[in-house]
Amino acid sequence: MVLALTVCGVVVALVVLGLFVFGLRRRLIQRSGGTFDCSLRWDVPEKPDTGGKGWAYGVARYNGDRVEWFRVFSYAPRPRRTLERSAIEVAGRRPPEGEEELALLSDSVILTCLHRGTRVELAMSEDALTGFLAWLEAAPPGQRVNVA
Repeated sequence: MVLALTVCGVVVALVVLGLFVFGLRRRLIQRSGGTFDCSLRWDVPEKPDTGGKGWAYGVARYNGDRVEWFRVFSYAPRPRRTLERSAIEVAGRRPPEGEEELALLSDSVILTCLHRGTRVELAMSEDALTGFLAWLEAAPPGQRVNVA
């Protein structure tokens, strides 16, 4: 009986510790400011699947001339993807279709981009999209930025 209570106590403590580390990691990512909720789908075919598959929920952070994207459900301290402003080419935007509406946050807008030849889709709120497009257009003089 004592062993079972000890094991249960250890399991509960590990779960609480895991949740605490998730929260601490998110706080550290957001500490420098310039973050927004952003789902990402990498290496998307020309005709995207609207079944909702392939989307990963995350947090994006502006860092100079880069946007760093972190998965929400990860303990990794480094970004999973990094998008350089000079390498992003906006191909279009669209509303979520079909089961994508269930896979993404409500009121998301999907922005289709090319990053170094890889087709990428970013899903974010309308406000975050406005900020992202303004950040793209605010490139220093001499940098080529393609915004559709």
